[in-house]
Amino acid sequence: MKVEKAYKYLFDVKEHKQVIPYRRFSGGVGRASQAKQFGAVQGRWPEKSVKFILGLLKNAESNADAKNIELGDLYIKNIVVNQAPKTRRRTYRAHGRINPYQGHPCHVEVIVGTEEEHVERNKDKDAVVSYQGLNRRQLARKRIEAHRA
Repeated sequence: MKVEKAYKYLFDVKEHKQVIPYRRFSGGVGRASQAKQFGAVQGRWPEKSVKFILGLLKNAESNADAKNIELGDLYIKNIVVNQAPKTRRRTYRAHGRINPYQGHPCHVEVIVGTEEEHVERNKDKDAVVSYQGLNRRQLARKRIEAHRA
């Protein structure tokens, strides 16, 4: 997706003109008629998440500008969100009890680049060497033989 198109979509989400469809973790998520265009039923408008993603895209644009890459040619190649370690605090309850009070942060990785030519995979079976079914010693021996040749 082009970065300009992503900006437009995220700004529409902020203004509740388009929805983010929820497919996987959708327990308790309400229905939204705007999710029909994505083939889903449930959706939300997560403003805080949109704000962080917009900041990351702006950062990626300025990095590309620093590397003299044309901003109109930028494409989002991949976005990955992973769990980060929980921030642990404690909250004090009635009758002298203490409960955990944990934050749930995440790592967000955005890969942006220019569109490049896709190289077709070689379908010739001789070009692909199969190492399935070999143990570690046999793999090491193959590597040594290939290095000698």
